[in-house]
Amino acid sequence: MRVAVVDVGTNSTRLLVADVSGDGVEELDRRSVVTRLGEGVDATGRLGDEPRRRVLDTLAEYAESIERHDCERRLAVMTSAVRDADNGAEFAATVRERFGLDGRTLSGDEEARLTYLGATAARDRGDTTPLLVVDIGGGSTELVTGAGREMGFHVSTQAGVVRHTERHLHDDPPSREDVDGLARDVRAVFVGAVPAEVRERVRAAVAVAGTATSVAAIDARVEPYDPTRVEGRVVRASRLAEISASLAALGLDERRKVPGLHPDRAPTIVAGTVLLAQVLEAFGLDRFEASERDILWGVAINAAPES
Repeated sequence: MRVAVVDVGTNSTRLLVADVSGDGVEELDRRSVVTRLGEGVDATGRLGDEPRRRVLDTLAEYAESIERHDCERRLAVMTSAVRDADNGAEFAATVRERFGLDGRTLSGDEEARLTYLGATAARDRGDTTPLLVVDIGGGSTELVTGAGREMGFHVSTQAGVVRHTERHLHDDPPSREDVDGLARDVRAVFVGAVPAEVRERVRAAVAVAGTATSVAAIDARVEPYDPTRVEGRVVRASRLAEISASLAALGLDERRKVPGLHPDRAPTIVAGTVLLAQVLEAFGLDRFEASERDILWGVAINAAPES
């Protein structure tokens, strides 16, 4: 089955067009645009006019690819920003009606389940290592544990790169005090959200989405970005700490020039690296594996009858 999935996230609007069968997922088109839909939502409780326009303009571009590939299922999922905003339901209706998408706003539980499904879809079925899947988004971070294809504990936390950049990082470059304050804030969120016995069982981590793949690309100095060189790359916590410190020491214009980092991710990458580091520390892990296989894959697999 040919499936198109659009993920309207807090920081990015993304597209996956793929053929999905019992043999797996064959990507035909994959795109990501930083649209910052969640800009200001933490303070105002509403989606702003300009962020909504950016998303709708991006969806208009994606519609051309969806039509060209003659997709049988055309799906849209909306996450933290739409979930949290007072006018989120109105915006979700606009997305559905204007672009003919079967769209819905996911609960945190649904987001976690689909993220785990996508992240583990191509892994060895015989590998039963207790696993943590981390999806750091703009407004929330999903933490999902399991073994093999079986999901165990999951939680959607109110910690995200847009939300926490706006809350904590007010200078350019950010001050050490503000970065430390952000770290304390999110560490408390993660430790409070996941029981100690769950954290202690985990032995490995797969981190998906923009922060993790950006860190992996910076580590490998991938320029221009190449997903084949990022998929499965392992980054140690010590190296993540070095990358985080180096990014925090740069002003925004300098961060935009860092090899491996898309310029549009420069405004939120410092918060992203701090969040990822605090997840690893909370779970007692010394490395993570980066993956492009995320909620887009999960939604596509879930939509196909063969799955």
